[in-house]
Amino acid sequence: MTASNIDLDLLAIGETLIDFISTEPAESLREATTFRRYLGGSPANIAVNVSKLGGRSAILSKTGIGAFGQFLKAELQYHGVNTDYLIMDHRVHTSFIFVSQTSGTPDFEASRNGDYKLTLEEVPEEAIARAKVVHASTFSLSREPCRSAVQKALQLASEQGKIVSFDPNYSPVIWPDYQEAQTIIRNIYRYATITKPSLDDAHRLFSSNERPETYIEMFHELGPRIVVLTMGKDGSLISEDGHLLGHLSARPIQVVDATGAGDSFWAAFLVAMLDGHSLKDCLLFAREIVEMKLSRIGPLPAAIDRAEIYSRLTKAAADFNANWHK
Repeated sequence: MTASNIDLDLLAIGETLIDFISTEPAESLREATTFRRYLGGSPANIAVNVSKLGGRSAILSKTGIGAFGQFLKAELQYHGVNTDYLIMDHRVHTSFIFVSQTSGTPDFEASRNGDYKLTLEEVPEEAIARAKVVHASTFSLSREPCRSAVQKALQLASEQGKIVSFDPNYSPVIWPDYQEAQTIIRNIYRYATITKPSLDDAHRLFSSNERPETYIEMFHELGPRIVVLTMGKDGSLISEDGHLLGHLSARPIQVVDATGAGDSFWAAFLVAMLDGHSLKDCLLFAREIVEMKLSRIGPLPAAIDRAEIYSRLTKAAADFNANWHK
């Protein structure tokens, strides 16, 4: 496929589902009584956020054809996400998750059906060829047949020289077989160009409590060239080809809702990278966007002027420390 046919900035592969988020703050779902529905699923959220930032995105995913599936398709289209590869199947039910509204790590409980029933045969090579970045997360690898579908998609993307973005958001609640998860995730990392674990992700994935720099080395050993480690109030670290580029501090803000913060950060980082910015500026831009998300309940605003935010990055650059050691 020629460059003129590469008309998508990002193709996200994996779960598109309903997030039922509690309408009042709750540290656990036991305390929550009322919920509001939102479009959910990390890949779907990233596709939406890329579109809100002015990028061109598409989703390869499976839902049911009922009211929930129709709601998700309408939401994706409303936000400008290409739904050519959203498969609505009458044989499955749309997956959904109940999530607590909290300033920390949300409590959640999932009911899964359609999201993991994407098959190997339903991965179109044309979709991969159209995209600059192909993105997936651990959630979609936790069950077959979607696991094989995602593996095929990322292998094709790697063979075609695409940027392969992988989110190691491993959760033992979603994937109880730790040894199986380790094997599959390590295999997937052969294809990854870039990864963004949180410190919690690293703890869960490696079942250890290491220094942040050690975690970054461990991720590089799995294969990706670029590793971004987010550490909550302790900011974030970025490394390329095994060399730590530096640390970006987190600014004090009033956190209202942390749900989807990682997806906001990651979408912003990828958009800035595709715009040709340095990795440092990608990190600065991602911080601006995640602060916007943390300060509000629900998703990011419908449209974001990224040019205006880029204009503020020079002033914020003093927060980046290239000589950081914890």
